[in-house]
Amino acid sequence: MKIGLYFGTFNPIHVGHLIIANHMAENSDLEQIWLVVTPHNPHKQKNTLLDDYQRLHLVHLATEDYPKIKPSDIEFKLAQPNYTVHTLAHLKDHFPQHEFSLIMGEDNLNSLHKWKNFEYILENHDLYVYPRVSVNEENNDLLNHARVHKVAAPIVEISSTFIRENIKNKKNFRPLLPEKVWEYIDHNNLYKK
Repeated sequence: MKIGLYFGTFNPIHVGHLIIANHMAENSDLEQIWLVVTPHNPHKQKNTLLDDYQRLHLVHLATEDYPKIKPSDIEFKLAQPNYTVHTLAHLKDHFPQHEFSLIMGEDNLNSLHKWKNFEYILENHDLYVYPRVSVNEENNDLLNHARVHKVAAPIVEISSTFIRENIKNKKNFRPLLPEKVWEYIDHNNLYKK
């Protein structure tokens, strides 16, 4: 099975994440999308993250009605901070029957050269890249790489940071979240501090 890995802290997961994941599931040769909840991104402060298992639970709630989209806690089992290349090696060892590809925004493609062992990733895995408005118009040679597939996905400029700020400032953020995610956050008074 060809699986697309969509990594994120999902702090919280929002409709933008689902729009991208569903578009990839329905409009590419990827058969399944795994939303890989990252316990600690080496480039983010850990203290801004909701508990790992609460974020995973929110991803479960958000994806219940999407049979091609699956939550994944695979990185919870790996040493922290973790790097994508280690996750890919772990998945290859544990799921040799699957072919794993990465899903990323064009902004991440522009910084791919800073990733640990990025050459190995490019040699061994396809990358499905969706457009971002906030990307510099610089010409990225990687867009022409044989393993890079630019997908004409909808441009979604919603961020989890924006949602957290709205919650903190007591603004209505409900349309930006899947209904069950909104209910859980509201019921548990999450992100209000």
